[in-house]
Amino acid sequence: MIAKFFLILVFILECAFSMSDEIKSEKSNPRLLESASAYLRSASRQPVEWYPWSDGAFEKAQKEDKPILLDIGAVWCHWCHVIDRESYENPEIAKIINQYFVPIKVDRDERPDVDARYQRAVSAIRGQGGWPLTAFLTPQGEVFYGGTYFPPEDRGGRPGMKSLLLQVAEVYREKKAHVYEDAKKISQALSSAQLTVFKMGKLSPEIVDQVLKQMEASFDEEYGGFGTEPKFPAEGAVELALEKYSQSGDSKWLDIVSKTLGAMARGGIRDQLGGGFHRYCVDRFWKVPHFEIMLYVNSGLLENFSHAYQVTGNPLFKEAALGVIRYVTEELSDQSQGGFYGSQDADYSMEDDGDYFTWSLKEAQKVLDPQTLEVMRRYYDIEEKGEMHEDPEKNVLFIAQEPHAIAKALGKPIEEIRVLIEKGKGALKTARDTREKPPVDQNLYVNWNGMMIHAYFEAYKVFGFEEVKNFALKSLDLLWNHAHEKSGGMFHVYFDGKPRLKNLLDDQVQMANASLDAYEVTGEIKYFSMAKRLVDFSIENFWDVDAKGGGFLDATPSSGEGLLSGAHKSFEDAPTPSSNAVAAQVLDRLYRITGEKEYDEKAQKTLELFANTAPQYGGYVASYARALNFHLVEPPRVVIVGKKDDPSFKFLLWAAHQVYRPGKIVLPLEPDAIHHPSLSEDLKLLLKSQGKSDHPMAFVCAATACAPPTDQVEELKKTIKSFGLKK
Repeated sequence: MIAKFFLILVFILECAFSMSDEIKSEKSNPRLLESASAYLRSASRQPVEWYPWSDGAFEKAQKEDKPILLDIGAVWCHWCHVIDRESYENPEIAKIINQYFVPIKVDRDERPDVDARYQRAVSAIRGQGGWPLTAFLTPQGEVFYGGTYFPPEDRGGRPGMKSLLLQVAEVYREKKAHVYEDAKKISQALSSAQLTVFKMGKLSPEIVDQVLKQMEASFDEEYGGFGTEPKFPAEGAVELALEKYSQSGDSKWLDIVSKTLGAMARGGIRDQLGGGFHRYCVDRFWKVPHFEIMLYVNSGLLENFSHAYQVTGNPLFKEAALGVIRYVTEELSDQSQGGFYGSQDADYSMEDDGDYFTWSLKEAQKVLDPQTLEVMRRYYDIEEKGEMHEDPEKNVLFIAQEPHAIAKALGKPIEEIRVLIEKGKGALKTARDTREKPPVDQNLYVNWNGMMIHAYFEAYKVFGFEEVKNFALKSLDLLWNHAHEKSGGMFHVYFDGKPRLKNLLDDQVQMANASLDAYEVTGEIKYFSMAKRLVDFSIENFWDVDAKGGGFLDATPSSGEGLLSGAHKSFEDAPTPSSNAVAAQVLDRLYRITGEKEYDEKAQKTLELFANTAPQYGGYVASYARALNFHLVEPPRVVIVGKKDDPSFKFLLWAAHQVYRPGKIVLPLEPDAIHHPSLSEDLKLLLKSQGKSDHPMAFVCAATACAPPTDQVEELKKTIKSFGLKK
């Protein structure tokens, strides 16, 4: 394998190549400068002559017979900043790259389809992927070597970028046939590996149980979460466990949810002052995070904490959910136009690592009076030595002692301690607001917006804040009006008033899901029509007609360069919910409203495609398990009929949304809406059989049975909680 060849040679070969002419870094790269990607724009003044992912880059590589250096990263990624500073801004290294390679820079948020394929390829070579991803490709785009972060010089057993580049150039020039042979083998191996995931199987509840069993085995009973370290939030797994508790009543699943969410709410993974959650923690204890804050992480956790509060009433979960909304309102949204921004960086400069979010004891002493400082030192464990290895004085804020423990230790009333804690939080937040903030990526990624719109609707159903519902609707309308192609589907990015990039499945299904939520909350038929159009578009354009089992491709079939020509079907939650799982669940939601058989059949085939493989993946396919459970277990349908402006109608609708019952479908209908052609025949028959009523009524049905209609709020809540559940 050429990879092993590099590892042996990287330290012993010496190459002396002539350098190209001086590179003028003061000039901006026009190929990157106009990009919507903040990551690409930030590289526009680097001396490396980057290309975006484009036909032009591949044409140049093929014409000049040069290998491609592919860098995949993101504007929020700390180690991407490090490799930029150390290597790509280094004139000597840039000369090597420009002379012997065609360099391509890709933003993983902007091009998740490119990232998914090359992550798999590099992982096959090195056993792991990540960002920054550094890959070496043939001019046709096939990988023959790669890794993640490389230091500029050889260090700690890791090859340096300078020597690695020279070795790759030497091997490509002298052993080109071997390079192409190994690249072809890697591509073939990836195709074979993808096919092994598609093991058609019979659907059964046992598949969900096996996924749950794997999750239970990996649960950290001491600190919460799954696995050891690093610790990721695993939002889908948490939601699956909560759904299992609701269906079975088995308290162990609620314990898993409560311990995990409680640990995160108290931990350093949560920005204790701002309210948002960082991407993941490097330790088992939820203390030290990677400080970037991602929209998709916070959407999943907002849903988790809202539902957990709905089930338990734990005020900590409510506080965490509302903290996410507060953070998103302040930092990750366009409050005037609508829409949610993609991320906030970990760093405000190339040199720091989470400095905005961390505190030294000296910094806290300048902000807090002695009495408040005494409490906050205990509450957040602010000491002379903190948790940051690069800067040992810096403390990550996490809840180390609860108010009652501090009150006991200091001999003070607990209410006084709580007042001082709130005072301390406010003072620290006010002082932090004067610091230079890490930048925010103001791209509106349509799939992530769909996820947060969904989470906002879920939070509205629990807490009842009209402003949360209204902003979700404003954001949905904005993207539909400006990032939807009238004759097609959703674009992927909306930035600076322009939609960009398209033909990705995830944008379609996430927005369809959010549109169905909007329909259930408002009863406005336009949102139902939006969802149906996006699902129909997805079937027409992303369904794999060439495969025996079907399923959805992550992007429209392409004959483009590189690995994009190969089929890829999203199955794992990596890092966002599997597009196929979301598609299956949306298809089933539509089927249960419309009765259209094609939706049921497509959902069935999509789920069957992964049925034999799913159990071994455990929590990594939690979204698939949730979709399968939704497909197999008929959820209740709550139909509320009446005039929307009638207060009784509003009370019944609010009651229907307040109850936690996974998968329930709520249909708010005007009296004449029962004749709408999109309603299934069984729903029409149900409504006709009840006759006309002068006041709003609610009907709860599951499978082929229906409870008696009611106009009583408490009776409706009770029925939704229990109707159709197996005893």
